[in-house]
Amino acid sequence: MATDTYTKPIIDGTATRPKVYKNFIDGEWVESSTGQTFENHNPADTRDVVGLFQKSGKADVDAAVQAAKQAYQKWRLVPAPRRAEIIYAAAEILLERKEEYSRGMTREMGKVLKETRGDVQEAIDCAYYMAGEGRRLFGPTTPSELPNKFAMAVRQPVGLCGMITPWNFPMAIPSWKLLPAIVSGNTCVIKSAQDTPLSTFNLVQALVDAGLPKGVINIVTGFGPEAGAPLVEHTDVRAISFTGSSAVGRTIGTTAAQTFKHCSLEMGGKNAMIVLDDANLDLAIEGGLWGAFGTTGQRCTATSRIIVQEGVYREFINRYVERAKKLKVGNGLDESVDMGPAINELQLKSDLNYIEIGKNEGAKLKTGGNRLDKGEYQYGWFLEPTVFADVDPKMRIAQEEIFGPVVAIMPCENLEHAIQISNDVQYGLSSSLYTKDVNKAFSAIRDLDAGITYINAPTIGAEVHLPFGGTKATGNGHREGGVGAIEFFSEWKAVYVDYSDRLQRAQIDRPE
Repeated sequence: MATDTYTKPIIDGTATRPKVYKNFIDGEWVESSTGQTFENHNPADTRDVVGLFQKSGKADVDAAVQAAKQAYQKWRLVPAPRRAEIIYAAAEILLERKEEYSRGMTREMGKVLKETRGDVQEAIDCAYYMAGEGRRLFGPTTPSELPNKFAMAVRQPVGLCGMITPWNFPMAIPSWKLLPAIVSGNTCVIKSAQDTPLSTFNLVQALVDAGLPKGVINIVTGFGPEAGAPLVEHTDVRAISFTGSSAVGRTIGTTAAQTFKHCSLEMGGKNAMIVLDDANLDLAIEGGLWGAFGTTGQRCTATSRIIVQEGVYREFINRYVERAKKLKVGNGLDESVDMGPAINELQLKSDLNYIEIGKNEGAKLKTGGNRLDKGEYQYGWFLEPTVFADVDPKMRIAQEEIFGPVVAIMPCENLEHAIQISNDVQYGLSSSLYTKDVNKAFSAIRDLDAGITYINAPTIGAEVHLPFGGTKATGNGHREGGVGAIEFFSEWKAVYVDYSDRLQRAQIDRPE
């Protein structure tokens, strides 16, 4: 859209030209080579234009890659503790700006303020954690099999890394990728989600203000085919870290393999929460509401299935539905709101389509299912919290990721039956179990086929110091968070120092 369009932001009621944001390449804010921009709208009120962002093309990606390639030659030689000090300083800056950045995120993404504050806090937590890793990039030393010979392994940076991030956690997920990458000595080009570019800008601005050298991180905004694909294809990019749909991830993985790039894929989920007869039902209902409707269900870890043992099945449904009906939907800037809008019209239409699929499959719609578009909702992408009951595990609404505030409840006979239902999907990201029986809890931890398992908590709530990722179609085996991120963004080098002053041939010259 043209950059001279005037809009009337809702937040202050005055006619204002929306701010134009530029790409960040080699330490400078620059316009895209295309000369085009796109609008970033508030999904709760589409009259509110958060800003205009660059609609970048291949030339912009090339420039960003070149800047990162040049910066790498110096950045990789900066001692890791010094790199970590910059990250620590950025954490302090983010802490000071937490409320400002949270409110900006709510405007561009829609989720309620308590959640965007948590999103920014997760970036802060990640920064503090990764700052500590600057002094813990350990490698093993080990005895050599030959005399007068020293053996060890050291971590080295991968090189130039590309990141493609989603819109649902627009600061937290970029922090998961950028911070372990740069503390390991890599340089980066990030293509932020077109729906939520502002929060990535804010994260990088904090790093720049903390003293990050030019070219170490570069931002290119735009759309997948024009900006994302050239980044994945670029021969100078040595690693790609992607979070998004399984369909896109499959394409990225195939493309990355052609040039032997390291490739981390974090994709979909169809996560189940199991509630057994002995569970604290009050706690399970609270957890199930938060897991299903937090972030409007727009989490890869969202509780999209609830499997309830027959003894408490009807009671759980009745109480859960009653509570779901009371959730307040609205603009996330209103502190009293429980659930915000869908991110955009396309996602809302997809949610509504799945609701129709559920009805046609014979699931019982217990509450919700309708778009909210009257009065205060008329300019946003709002949907009622939606609950289906008596869902067959083979129904599409029980098998496919919806990524909206739609939950499917189904009965089970016992724990073994529940685990069978939980595992019988293509994804394996998160899982949870509510029970007071420690034996059953540990059996579930062992048998649930997922990268994450919670006991007496919903399927959401990961912490930055533990590995995050899943099995099956959820990912390709790599993990974000904790040392798993360091593993992806570094490579091992084995080092042998022979101080015998003679040729020693391993496996041949064995001492007698």
